Amino acid sequence: MTYNIHPIFVHFPIALLFVYSVIKILPFKKYIPSVSWQQIERFLLVFGILGSFAALATGDTAEHLARANRQLVEVHSTFASISTFIYCVLLFGEIIFILNNSYKSLIKIEKVKNFSMQFEKLIFNPFVSKSLALLGFVAISITGLLGGVIVYGVSADPVAPIVLKLLGINL
Repeated sequence: MTYNIHPIFVHFPIALLFVYSVIKILPFKKYIPSVSWQQIERFLLVFGILGSFAALATGDTAEHLARANRQLVEVHSTFASISTFIYCVLLFGEIIFILNNSYKSLIKIEKVKNFSMQFEKLIFNPFVSKSLALLGFVAISITGLLGGVIVYGVSADPVAPIVLKLLGINL
């Protein structure tokens, strides 16, 4: 017998990445400068993405066990992948930043060095990083909403019918 363990894994990445986006978007750094926000953001991002991979992996199993509307499940899966991708881009920027600052002298190939510097500059641009965090926030919120509709139906969330209509999903 196969068990659906997907619900065990989905809540942690949603919560961690949700909080990451809130910290990234809102001006906490300005009003509470004594806190190491960058370390908190990195922690939330790393563990949120690890949780996302677990949720995606268990979601494949859940997809075959659920008797939900196929279109709804597919859109839910798509938004889960989109949100994971967006947050992975942000994490990749953090990794590049760490590598550039700690191991810059070890990078001997000029094209790789230039790419990493340009990518770091792009991702650490406040407009770009906040925009990606906002897009990730929207994508993960829609993913969670659709997951809730799969489990509890449309009546559990007053926003669900609006989002479903916007996405063109008919139940």
